Amino acid sequence: MGELRELPPGVPVPPMAYLPGIGEDEPAKEWFAPIKASVTATVDVQDLPQTQAWIAGRAYLQAGYFWECHEVLEAVWTRTPEGSAERDMVQALIQLANARMKHRMDRPRAAARLCAMVRAQLARCPSDRVILGLTLPQVRAWVSQTETALKIR
Repeated sequence: MGELRELPPGVPVPPMAYLPGIGEDEPAKEWFAPIKASVTATVDVQDLPQTQAWIAGRAYLQAGYFWECHEVLEAVWTRTPEGSAERDMVQALIQLANARMKHRMDRPRAAARLCAMVRAQLARCPSDRVILGLTLPQVRAWVSQTETALKIR
């Protein structure tokens, strides 16, 4: 499972890896505004993988910035059509970030429930194509890593 590490060039390092109810206050929403602004009303769905919000969201997921991942991927989610594979994929990553955050917060049942939700969302996606630059086996492997970590605790 991703833990805090170096982020790709151009992806800003969040002020902290925020955990709700633990430690510091929630980061200011303004900090994320420039990242989220990369997803404009004119961005086509096929161009979402090139937005800073998508790139940062994926990097944050792998680097252990789970709340931050959710925060920036919401902007991507709003640009996906209702009922589309793209919407299911973005929602799956958001819920996977939530599962990993619950795991870090020592809430294994909540994390396991979220992993099941991710698997259900992925089951609605076509298995024969790349969705927003991701394949189903790739994302399913991330879910499996999370589930394995839950069983270790």
